[in-house]
Amino acid sequence: MQDWKDKYASYIHKQQASPPEPEPEPAGGSKLTGELKSDLPELQARLGENGDLVVRDFLLFGAYPAAMLFFSSLVNMEQVREHVLKPLMAPPPAQLEVPEDTGAMIHYIWSTAVQVTQGTTTADLSALPQAAVKGDLILLIDGIPEALRMAMRQIEMRGVEQPQTEQVIRGPREGYVEKLENNLSLLRYRLQSTDFRIEISPLGARTQSRVALCYIDSVTDSSLVAEVMRRISLIHTDGILDAGYIEQFIEDQPLSPFPQVQSTERPDKTVAALLEGRVAILVDGSPFALIVPALFNQFFQTVDDYTERFIMGSLIRIIRLIALASSLFFPALYVSVISFNPELLPTDFAVAISGGRAGVPFPAVLEVLIMEVSMEVLREATIRLPQMIGGALSIVGVLVIGQAAVGAGLASPITVVIVALTTIGSFATPAYNAAIALRMLRFPLILLAGMFGLYGVMIGTILILNHLLFLESFGVPYMSPYIPGKWRDLKDTLVRVPLWWMRRRPSFLHVRDTDRLPRSVPAAEIDQILRQGDETDE
Repeated sequence: MQDWKDKYASYIHKQQASPPEPEPEPAGGSKLTGELKSDLPELQARLGENGDLVVRDFLLFGAYPAAMLFFSSLVNMEQVREHVLKPLMAPPPAQLEVPEDTGAMIHYIWSTAVQVTQGTTTADLSALPQAAVKGDLILLIDGIPEALRMAMRQIEMRGVEQPQTEQVIRGPREGYVEKLENNLSLLRYRLQSTDFRIEISPLGARTQSRVALCYIDSVTDSSLVAEVMRRISLIHTDGILDAGYIEQFIEDQPLSPFPQVQSTERPDKTVAALLEGRVAILVDGSPFALIVPALFNQFFQTVDDYTERFIMGSLIRIIRLIALASSLFFPALYVSVISFNPELLPTDFAVAISGGRAGVPFPAVLEVLIMEVSMEVLREATIRLPQMIGGALSIVGVLVIGQAAVGAGLASPITVVIVALTTIGSFATPAYNAAIALRMLRFPLILLAGMFGLYGVMIGTILILNHLLFLESFGVPYMSPYIPGKWRDLKDTLVRVPLWWMRRRPSFLHVRDTDRLPRSVPAAEIDQILRQGDETDE
């Protein structure tokens, strides 16, 4: 085998030599000639020099010259040897005669020799390199101007594990992996419906990443599916390495801090969205699925809200929303009250705060900003470091930012408490991208509070609400179902009503089948009363 020094010298020599002019492709692509001596070198030249490219010459059935070409990194070598190469090299059984006709020979190989589930034939030589890099085996036979492509792609992946970013107390423990087939099988396992549709096409000029579009045909609005397909079709880039790449191309307002596409690692969450009439997008190589349209309300709901009884789920959801509001407004309200309106505080509390801030040389707004930036730096460093070091860093950081900052006179104890409560509140936000949006908006609110007091907080809040009302996700208002309000859709917002009360799917998705529960199901007395109230409200 050529060592690295020779490889380096050869590579430099090629780079310094003038590149040959590429020959123009004939109309319709180049065709196989049927001569192995010319087709195989041409195919090798198009694939270039690769360390994992395997070219195996052999005698087909012990009599016909043939060659097989594939990438060893994309297939299971044991399966290739046992199920393809071994039966092709063995002589045919005595009772069978190998036909010499071109079409009959390929049919004989496919029906009696190889043990492969998917395959096709092609006479287009220009299509074979792309098939090889996707994991197909290419079989060329001397005298036959057609190649047999056999799908043998197999890549080792990690097993199905619990999602790292969406853990639940009560619910499934399975999450997506990087392989698209595994992720689609997880969806098929949960959604055993003949109406479940999966559209798969490659995307990315160089990566050719397979992108799957999933929806339920009898539920999802056809115009929504068409719009998602249209936006994906407009993507022209050289590589799609993760679902996040697609999200940045298809969202309505890329400059908004609020996410307009929901990402999830959970198959059960994806299936729930599909049953509501949404569309899911999966990318080969990404353990995340994208769900569209995504509304403000979705980013603060978890699977636990639905697996627990509705009273407990609603209570947890309300607590989560309180934490959300505190993480956004708490520092700004603190700065505005301390700086402009201390008379709003009880006298004893105001005296205690004033005593705590006696040795702090900074104004309240600068003090809070310093502590918030320190917490953001600590949080980012903890995430990026290995888990063993990250735990130690978080302990050291908390000691430095807390006790040491107060002792050094850089911050008052009440400021440390405010920043700590704000940070804990931001951790309660289930969606990571939504939590980042709130963290971003916290800083301008603090600055407005430092300049204009409570008026500044009010102005900032109005601007944020106006921006939320302006946003849309695939034609659906971002603040739906709050604005425009409709009683039927408000059953799963601030609180969650019982599942048997949510008989209809969300109206703002314009689904084709509106009923979750069939109307013919006999209802209990209390259910009958609630359903009557539902129909009256509509």
